[in-house]
Amino acid sequence: MPCHIARFRAFLPHAQLAVRSARQAERAARAAAGVAGGELHIATVHALAVGLLPGVAARWRNLHPGVSLVLREYGSTEALEEQLERGVADLAVGPEPAGWSGPLLRIGREELVIVVPFDDPLAGRPAVTLAELAHRDWIRCAMEPLVDGVLVLDRACGALGFTPHTVLRTEHTSTAVRMAAAGVGVVMAPAHMVRGAVGEDCVLLSLAPPWHRPLAVFSRVPLTGAAAAFAELIGGGAAPDPGCPGGPPR
Repeated sequence: MPCHIARFRAFLPHAQLAVRSARQAERAARAAAGVAGGELHIATVHALAVGLLPGVAARWRNLHPGVSLVLREYGSTEALEEQLERGVADLAVGPEPAGWSGPLLRIGREELVIVVPFDDPLAGRPAVTLAELAHRDWIRCAMEPLVDGVLVLDRACGALGFTPHTVLRTEHTSTAVRMAAAGVGVVMAPAHMVRGAVGEDCVLLSLAPPWHRPLAVFSRVPLTGAAAAFAELIGGGAAPDPGCPGGPPR
């Protein structure tokens, strides 16, 4: 390979980042004056795009009709954080990142639940322990969160002495939830996303003890103008949740 081509390929990612950062800075400058017009670019994960953001986007359109939203969805929190660092959006909405160096506002928390069909033997119960699911068939999703490079469900089940028997793998959480509602197997998913995906066509079981994870709005740059208004809207103007008892193993 000629040296000039190799140098160009090595330089290209840095040039792309510079262009994205310049565009983000331009959007931020326009937004800083208020929320009269323009676009707000939001990065998020698929589960939140399905379960949380539709209602927020509807309220935004009523309050700020001059500012359109551009939504960028990612399959994992790792991809979300990486792409925000690259400057693809003005802010991100997702599970609270560890060690984030930019502005961050905690907006609440989501509960991870077990989804089963109405005729499942567990359907009449409000909660279930993970150990009780040791012999069940599982549906797994590519968007399942990682903890130190290990899928959170594998880590939790391994601590209890079993490996979840996986019968189906999907790309999207919404697909996995629909499969569980049809009786293919059980699945773990965010509660708000389940209602957004299938409505009332399945049963949600809390885990005992419950699993929660904090959600946040975060950005590379200070939240001003439209970005600040969106963060306030999605957070409801409330103070950050002071704690999240329970949760997946760390």
